[in-house]
Amino acid sequence: MTWSIFFQIFILALLGPVMDQNFYYLGLKYTGPTFACAMSNILPAMTFVMAMIFRMEKIELEKVRCQAKILGTVVTVAGAMLMTLYKGPLMELGRTNRHGGAIPEAPAAVDAIAREWFLGSMFLIIATFAWSSLFILQTHTIKQYSAQLSLTTLICFVGTLQATVVTFVMDRRPSIWAIGFDMNLLAAAYAGTVTSSLAYYVQGLVMQKKGPVFASAFNPLTMIIVAVMGTFILSEKIYLGGVLGGLVIVIGLYAVLWGKHRETQDKEADAKTTLPVASASATGDDHDDDDDAECKKNVAGVRSFSNGHGSESASAVV
Repeated sequence: MTWSIFFQIFILALLGPVMDQNFYYLGLKYTGPTFACAMSNILPAMTFVMAMIFRMEKIELEKVRCQAKILGTVVTVAGAMLMTLYKGPLMELGRTNRHGGAIPEAPAAVDAIAREWFLGSMFLIIATFAWSSLFILQTHTIKQYSAQLSLTTLICFVGTLQATVVTFVMDRRPSIWAIGFDMNLLAAAYAGTVTSSLAYYVQGLVMQKKGPVFASAFNPLTMIIVAVMGTFILSEKIYLGGVLGGLVIVIGLYAVLWGKHRETQDKEADAKTTLPVASASATGDDHDDDDDAECKKNVAGVRSFSNGHGSESASAVV
């Protein structure tokens, strides 16, 4: 391992276990699970933009697939802005008072909730940016350090050390290190095992074959799963702005995915059309090699024949 690879692993640990997860948990605290997952749907679009900047994606504006990817990126960002700036009325799902109306909230409480909502949205955007940066850098690191399990282990280990230092700096209370056999222990174990170790390993395998944009394309599935579970298990509040913004994000996302799918089809078609030419050239090279070998044999025969005649002439003179 070189110092360059170690520095990349250090940055990966800073982006993933430290920045992404901590800012995501802060955003989750101020908004809610469904809104946090919906906001994370800008991940494919943000990854696509960063892949264009670092020349991992080719842009050909005259083709429809590139236009679809660009338009889908713009629509996805617009949906995220809609979710951030417009909260909307509460969508009642059985949460009513005894008179049949919605449960009123005090004006001060509404203002506090609005401030927390905006702050949580900013935290989620920062977490998504860190996650997109992780996809881009991990794709580059895999090309130099292809041992996926070792790379995942090093990222998690260095991230643990970084998170420990950050915790000592931000909160010095000894009570925060107390762990009991309760939901906190289960949440920490699940976050370390699934959302960190297993997720980094699987996404690394996918990025090695399909690239960072494809690996981030399946993120909207979490919004559907969490929306259902959050509503029925946690009795989560769902607002109109979150629903409208989530729909806009999904529309833009699948425009990006359609463009990516067409790009993959075009690459496969180009590979099939260039394959016979390559085979023909390889066959021609084989024929040239055979001709060269035959010429060498003929030249060697002529030389041996000449040598034989020379020796016979010498013996005749003697």
